[in-house]
Amino acid sequence: MHNVASMSKPIALIARYLWRHRIAHALVILAILGAVAASVAARYSMKFIVDAMTEDRAHLAGVWQAVLIFTACVGADNVLWRVAGWAGAGAFPAIGAELRLDLFSHLLGQSNRYFNERFSGALAGRVSTAANGVFTLENTFTWNVLPAAAATLGAVIGLGTVRWEIAAALAVAAAAIALGIAYAAARGGPLNHAFAERAAEVSGEIVDAVTNHSIVRVFANRARETARLKQALAAENEAHRRALIYIERLRLAHAIAVWVVSGAVLAWAVKLWAAGTITSGDVVVCGSFALALLQASRDLAVALVEVSHHWSRVAEAVATLTVPHDMADDRAATSFRCNGGMIVFDNVSFGHEHGHVTLDGVSLRITAGQSVGVVGPSGAGKSTLLALLQRLYPTRSGRILIDGQDIAALRQDSLRRAIALVPQDISLFHRSILENIRYGRPDATDAEVMAAARAARCEDFIARLPEGYATLVGERGVRLSVGQKQRVAIARALLADAPIILLDEATSALDTESEVAVQQALSELMRGRTILAVAHRLSTIAAFDRVIVIDEGRIIEDGPPAQLRHRRGTFARLWQAQTDESARDAMTEEWWSRLPPPDHAAAPKAAVNSARR
Repeated sequence: MHNVASMSKPIALIARYLWRHRIAHALVILAILGAVAASVAARYSMKFIVDAMTEDRAHLAGVWQAVLIFTACVGADNVLWRVAGWAGAGAFPAIGAELRLDLFSHLLGQSNRYFNERFSGALAGRVSTAANGVFTLENTFTWNVLPAAAATLGAVIGLGTVRWEIAAALAVAAAAIALGIAYAAARGGPLNHAFAERAAEVSGEIVDAVTNHSIVRVFANRARETARLKQALAAENEAHRRALIYIERLRLAHAIAVWVVSGAVLAWAVKLWAAGTITSGDVVVCGSFALALLQASRDLAVALVEVSHHWSRVAEAVATLTVPHDMADDRAATSFRCNGGMIVFDNVSFGHEHGHVTLDGVSLRITAGQSVGVVGPSGAGKSTLLALLQRLYPTRSGRILIDGQDIAALRQDSLRRAIALVPQDISLFHRSILENIRYGRPDATDAEVMAAARAARCEDFIARLPEGYATLVGERGVRLSVGQKQRVAIARALLADAPIILLDEATSALDTESEVAVQQALSELMRGRTILAVAHRLSTIAAFDRVIVIDEGRIIEDGPPAQLRHRRGTFARLWQAQTDESARDAMTEEWWSRLPPPDHAAAPKAAVNSARR
């Protein structure tokens, strides 16, 4: 697998993959050049046929000899094209697949900051755009640019055997046309680049709306999203129209130039024949090669414009996707060695770029096997604490250590394998329940997966699903309830068997019945592990060893929950507020229970009276 971070330029990117399949590509190129040479030879052999036929019929053997040469050249032309096609059929798709795999792997290594600043759908689209663009470039160059350029050179050489003056003039004209087209195509690069950017934006808009289709439906904003996409499409279409108009102008200029040159060459040849300095066969050669030049240069011009168009799209995609990782592992990074799971935050500060400081000089020591709750108002830095421990963002200052090892000096994958996260918003793949649980440890057996599911209290609802463990959960787990997704996530964390467990408000969105099941599963998960849990419902951390209270990026309270309830500080106020809220909820439920049952018989009458009003 290639490292694509160092290949932000398309030429370097393509060259690396071409070199990997150099033998197949060399065979393709040699076969194409041989085919073009055979085609040029076939055209030139027409001179011998015509010259032989203008002589006495007694020289018929010479005519048949020329015909045999012509037939052999045509046959070689076709065979060599097929050889090139067979060789290319294996190498060309392979490059696209390898490139897509490498870009995908590099993309998954980017930090959260990278993804937060870009459309996920547009990024996924760029992976395909880059791979398809490279495949198209390779095909266009191989089957259009190279044959056309070789045919143009062959036409010049063929004419050189008739009159060097004609060949020289034709070479100058062909070079001038090619250079003019290439220069004009390069000038049109910004137009193609603008179209590539608009196309990527449209792709991002579509994926964004489709991903959030439920929100679109709930707020009845289908028309608004359609209008938004219509506006983006209008910008894309305008950019595409400008690029295509520019292409048509190039083609028109090329057609006029080739028309004038080919006509002039043939007229020159006829004039020389009339003067008796060349034969009839030479005139046929001049006309044939002039026509070949017309076709080859036309194909070359079209191909060069197409190359310019696709090159811009590939360049835009590659520039976006090959951005170096802003949190790459150091070359001297080592693997994490677990020794219980002790966590130390040593004067850690953090702030998002161009934003306020989220954590300010936080120092915290959590011994191995200890359970610590994290509470505080929204935006205080609770979730940031968990994110920094997973090294999803770099700290601004300070160090974070696990079992005495600075996480900045560890390989990130080995670090994250030692940490299991159960977030509030559970992300599941559109795969089976078995696969989603096994994601915690891909080499786990089916029996181990099912044991984790039992421990996480998943078996009851899995048994009711149509295909049991093989049931597909839908995109992001849409076919499961919130509580069911939480238990699947807990089973996944159990299977990972990590020494450190992070809980990010894992029960805040659950109803009472689901919360009981999830709490039972969490109790199984937390046994014997170091726990750091962000909690909104304080009752969920009442039995924890410690609670820390964060406000404005600083730890303002730290201690056992029972002690903090009696200190009359922030935790005590939050606890009292939630206790009062629970009491109000209980009184409301009691009030509802005292209401008389509804009079269903009166409902139709009320409906009729309402209709009359």
